[in-house]
Amino acid sequence: MKTVKKRRKQNKTDYLGRLKLLKSGKPRVVFRKTNKYIITQYITSKQAQDKIVFGFTSKDLMKNGWTKESGSLKSIPASYLTGYLIGKQIIKKGLKMPIVDFGMVRVLHKTKTYAFLKGLIDSGVEIKCEKGFPDEEKIKGKVDIEKIKLEIDKLK
Repeated sequence: MKTVKKRRKQNKTDYLGRLKLLKSGKPRVVFRKTNKYIITQYITSKQAQDKIVFGFTSKDLMKNGWTKESGSLKSIPASYLTGYLIGKQIIKKGLKMPIVDFGMVRVLHKTKTYAFLKGLIDSGVEIKCEKGFPDEEKIKGKVDIEKIKLEIDKLK
């Protein structure tokens, strides 16, 4: 009888998916959702040992013009801007183009995951994805996205 691994039983790790990502040899951009925030990290792997190069949460948007009136930090606009933020840092530091790792998050069309992908693509990261993005109205929400994007572009 086969024993199920602990992290698989807890719904935390998909080992087959992880193995495929590691075999590619490319760095990963990891996307995670919590009850309050969107977390994203740029990770490199060497011999299956992950090293986090840098990461951001949607809480970092507060430094770039996000206000409490803008809405939740786990919304579609926050997800888009978090993707845009990490994408700009990847371009600015001249790092290798990554692949996206969604982990155990259900990837459905027109949701936060695709808003994050659209933010990455709009920042200049080369990722192949053409459809499934949320509508522009949903991405903008109550937020002045262009103002926050200008603040992100000014970062060093």
